[in-house]
Amino acid sequence: MDTTTTPPLPAAKRRVNLSNMLIGRPLETRTLAHQVVSNKVGLAVFASDALSSTAYATEEILVILALTGTAAFLGLSVPIAIAIAALLIIVTISYRQTIYAYPNGGGAYIVARDNLGEVAAQIAGAALLTDYILTVAVSISSGVAQIVSAFPDIAPWRVPLAVGIIGFITIINLRGVKESGSIFSVPTYFFLGMMFLTLGVGFYRWATGTLGVVTGVKFAAEAAAPLTMFLVLRAFSSGSAALTGIEAISNGITAFRDPRSRNAAKTLVVMSTLLVAMFLGITFLSRHIEAIPSHHETIISQLARTVYGDGSIFYLLLIAGTALILLMAANTSYADFPRLAALHAGDGFLPRQLTYRGGRLVFSWGIMTLAIAASVLVVVMRASTTALIPLYAIGVFLSFTISQAGMVVRLRKIGKLQPGEVVKGLETNLEYDPHWRLHMVVSGFGAVCTFVVMMIFAITKFTSGAWFILLLIPILVFIFFRIHHHYKDVAQALSLENAAVKEIVTDKVITMLLVDGVHKGTLQMVKFAKSLGAPWHAVHVGVNQEKAATTQAKWDRYVGEGNLVIIDSPYRHLLAPIREYVIDLLEENPGAIVHIVMGHLSMDSLFTQALHQNSSLILNLGLTGLERVVVTIVPLQVKQNGGEVNRNMMTGEMLKKAREERTGK
Repeated sequence: MDTTTTPPLPAAKRRVNLSNMLIGRPLETRTLAHQVVSNKVGLAVFASDALSSTAYATEEILVILALTGTAAFLGLSVPIAIAIAALLIIVTISYRQTIYAYPNGGGAYIVARDNLGEVAAQIAGAALLTDYILTVAVSISSGVAQIVSAFPDIAPWRVPLAVGIIGFITIINLRGVKESGSIFSVPTYFFLGMMFLTLGVGFYRWATGTLGVVTGVKFAAEAAAPLTMFLVLRAFSSGSAALTGIEAISNGITAFRDPRSRNAAKTLVVMSTLLVAMFLGITFLSRHIEAIPSHHETIISQLARTVYGDGSIFYLLLIAGTALILLMAANTSYADFPRLAALHAGDGFLPRQLTYRGGRLVFSWGIMTLAIAASVLVVVMRASTTALIPLYAIGVFLSFTISQAGMVVRLRKIGKLQPGEVVKGLETNLEYDPHWRLHMVVSGFGAVCTFVVMMIFAITKFTSGAWFILLLIPILVFIFFRIHHHYKDVAQALSLENAAVKEIVTDKVITMLLVDGVHKGTLQMVKFAKSLGAPWHAVHVGVNQEKAATTQAKWDRYVGEGNLVIIDSPYRHLLAPIREYVIDLLEENPGAIVHIVMGHLSMDSLFTQALHQNSSLILNLGLTGLERVVVTIVPLQVKQNGGEVNRNMMTGEMLKKAREERTGK
């Protein structure tokens, strides 16, 4: 038993700050193994996306069928839903095999990397990362649409409301997977309870002949497109959005308790069972109440109003539950996007910062990246679910296809082994399985089905916006490999075995101080330069002639040593004259290192720090890329609570003196 205790923090460290209030106190690295969830919480964390798709999948089918201009063809929604449910079952069985084959998670990315190569892995990763961003945008927009259906007066505020909800979910997820899962499990199970209650009451009223039809919604017969196979396939592809989120559990296996694979597989089966039951139930009842797609009221709202009566408390509860599950569906992406991005970054295909865990042991950079990208998408698309759907699902079906194709390759390798033979693989060991042929057929059939659906989706939705995703994924893959090559080049340059790297050999150092004015920070820089024991001089960029003269005078008075070089800058540029001066020094002294010393006012809070120019950071970035240049920043710590800076009101004499120093008069 671990009896190690954490020593109490000093009083200065125990003070309450905004970060601790919002996301909680930091957790020790050793507690990472305990940040796992039960199956019930795991269902809420990883299945909310898939379960929430039942709120709009039926509606998307009806929207396409309504293009025929007649309500007679809306009945095709039932056979289309059955076909989608069959596809969902096939994909579930295939992903269940993946969960047991790859118990460390990673889903399509790991399967593709292990069996199909790096290019396929990056394609799968790019598709999934894109889809996770779209999941947040679609779920939040659809949830807001449910709220607007019940309260039409807030329609003008749908975009700010959606962005605000994204911000709230982001803060909750920064608190940790375990804590966010516990919080979000309540709305998930509330939605399940209300939806199955509604379906139960609806089927009872249908069986007893007391189920009415929708009132107050008119069929818009403006369009009159013929019912063709292309239109049916388009409706099928739109409804296939019900499959989004199926892969989430296979990506996040490591979040489950041991035995992880078995618990994840159980949760996947439960999720798919609930999803099929709700999707078919909603579609069947929507057909019998003659629900009609509308921009002003969702299908779920029409169903609840018809089953319970307009304004009923149960109607409001179902709308509230549906809105909550749609809003919480984004949590699936918050659980999986940071993990997948960290895998990419760990392999060197995304910035390394995405591998860093924050104070609450979550991938904070990944969470923030997801939130920003989804918010931008919501603003651009005006929080419209219909506008976002064409961008949706192509990525996830592409990842489905790659994952299952990878499993086919893996199972073929297993089929070549002898009974009892074990071969070490890149991710997991390969062991002979007597049922490998059956498993391969399942994965192969699933790969073909999802590929066909992906192609249908790409063709039927191409002009509606799918072209953007088809263009974006190759661009992302190209960027991934550019990042990867950069990291490989850096690793080669840093390698101690790389004799080709040019080493700087010099015994001469030229120290120059960048001086903005003469004050306590300047004197500290001078003391630092003198302590180095090398020749030094100071440089001041004269953007203002009067200030330059005052700086020279104060230098002579308070420093009295060293040479102060004033560079004239008639166009008030700061970086360009300094960079040019440094380049001249390097050319005049080819064997020397130029050591640049800068001052920096270091405040005790981010707010007060933002009130200053912080030019040292800008200058440091501007001087990068120059060989034989070393930059040192000498900070002057400025404390505002009882320290060097007093909060008391300055007297008139102090204000006058400050004005004189600023203007140089």
